[in-house]
Amino acid sequence: MKRVILMAVVCLLAAAGLAKAQAGELSGMVDVTYQSKYIWRGFDVYGDKSAIQSSVNLDLFGTGFGVSVMGHRANSSGYELGERWDYYAYYGNKLFEDELYAINWRLGYVYYNFPDLSSHKRGSADLQEIHWILSWPNALPVKGLVPTYILVKLWPSNAGSLQRETSGFAHIFMLDYGLPIAGILPDTDEQVLRFHSELVFNDGVHPAGGNADHDWSNIVFGVETDFALDSNFSLTPGIYHQISMDDSVNDEDETWANLSLRYKF
Repeated sequence: MKRVILMAVVCLLAAAGLAKAQAGELSGMVDVTYQSKYIWRGFDVYGDKSAIQSSVNLDLFGTGFGVSVMGHRANSSGYELGERWDYYAYYGNKLFEDELYAINWRLGYVYYNFPDLSSHKRGSADLQEIHWILSWPNALPVKGLVPTYILVKLWPSNAGSLQRETSGFAHIFMLDYGLPIAGILPDTDEQVLRFHSELVFNDGVHPAGGNADHDWSNIVFGVETDFALDSNFSLTPGIYHQISMDDSVNDEDETWANLSLRYKF
């Protein structure tokens, strides 16, 4: 039943996007990412083991509606129960686009599915989330420096969930900066280094059914850049470091690297 409801939501958003489409075209991106560690909102999900993250994202004809699917799987044995598939449906838009107080926003719904923990015999570990993303692209005097706030509400998919303790909010404060530099590869005029930082206040969210403190949990710093392979394919390396501040989320600092192969269409 939960999957039927999810598919109904996705189909409804898709239908709305189709109804509003004028001259827009369907576009999107396919992404396969190698991660030396999978760190999710401060948590080391696979215990320092590497992982593969794959995703497909569809922008529904430029209407602001979109859907995506993302999978996470450890590259080592022993973490099969932690395999997770995320199903997204979202809508985003802009307000006051040319003003100092311009806002880019997105409202999204996510269904987190753990395939090996979804049977009635074991009990479901699936989770649901609603998030609201707000960015202010013109708020700061430095061009390309963009603050973002994300409000997250996470809860278990049913009353008998294995993760019945997993319910709460998270507040994520982000700051991103795109720094143009001379192209690194031959025949590349310009490269953009995308610097990222985020500070997380965890208000009771725990992806493994534990009890997380209501406290500032972690700070992340990172940088990534794209290397165009042709007009559609790109290779994106990134490196990140996390300062962990709350032992109920993570009791050690983390450093990891990602390497993504992306196809845009």
